[in-house]
Amino acid sequence: MYQTNTKVRWVDFVMISLGCALYAFGLVKINIANKLAEGGITGITLIIRYWLQIDPALSTIILNLPLIVIGYRYLGRTALIYTLFGTLSLSFFIWFWQRIPIQINIHHDLFIAGLLAGLLGGTGSGIVYRFGGTTGGTDIVARIFEKNQGISMGKTLLTLDAVVLSASLSYVDLRRMMYTLLASYVFSKIVTFTLEGAYAARGVIIISAQHEQIAQDIMQHLGRGVSYLHAMGGYSKKEYQAIYCVVSPSELMLLKHIVSDWDQRAFVSILSVNEVLGEGFSYDAPKRKLNLGGKSKKTY
Repeated sequence: MYQTNTKVRWVDFVMISLGCALYAFGLVKINIANKLAEGGITGITLIIRYWLQIDPALSTIILNLPLIVIGYRYLGRTALIYTLFGTLSLSFFIWFWQRIPIQINIHHDLFIAGLLAGLLGGTGSGIVYRFGGTTGGTDIVARIFEKNQGISMGKTLLTLDAVVLSASLSYVDLRRMMYTLLASYVFSKIVTFTLEGAYAARGVIIISAQHEQIAQDIMQHLGRGVSYLHAMGGYSKKEYQAIYCVVSPSELMLLKHIVSDWDQRAFVSILSVNEVLGEGFSYDAPKRKLNLGGKSKKTY
């Protein structure tokens, strides 16, 4: 995921530009238009805008310069290029959308404004992060924490946002701050979803004396591969083979039927898997057979 000194790709620049355009559109047409605050460096630029009347397009560049230097030390040459490009793109699109006469009519409903702000901002930022870039600011700090501490960017951004949003109470009232917090929460969830991908799946561990028959039916009737894990009971010290496989959520019920058909006393542990890449998930999805010719020859 991280860019260090790898080769830059033109498609990354295109997607980073798209992400910055979405983020800036939400900021200008939703946040600023409805007098909502914002987190991170962008939130600081809005505070400066209110008290000093400085255009956020300009203050974004000024505030990001020292953070970009720090970002280069931790993330490398390619990340520096992408971050510079992302910062400049964000600044440009903030300037651009302020001069385009488009209005989003939500009839002054701040709840809808909060949802839209989080949705647009989170989608835009998530696209930028997924293609190796950042929009500068606290994005750099969040990426450093993710790289060195394993903390997700969404969680780090939410924490940093809380600090900036507290300072934003100097120019917004408590009511608008509550809707801004809603936007920040939606933002963090959308960023995490965009980064983790849409190929959600379930990891299944099956412990059964009938492991060979169960594994055979999973491979034959679900078209999924399985792996055997060598295990030992903590109390009995008995050695056995556990089955591990990954299936889509829609296949989970069929897998349960297969296991129950062979061994109703089998131990089954189902785990959430955020993203799966590879054959059967991101490409070449298997065609399931619904006639599960197991021990009882049932048709499901």
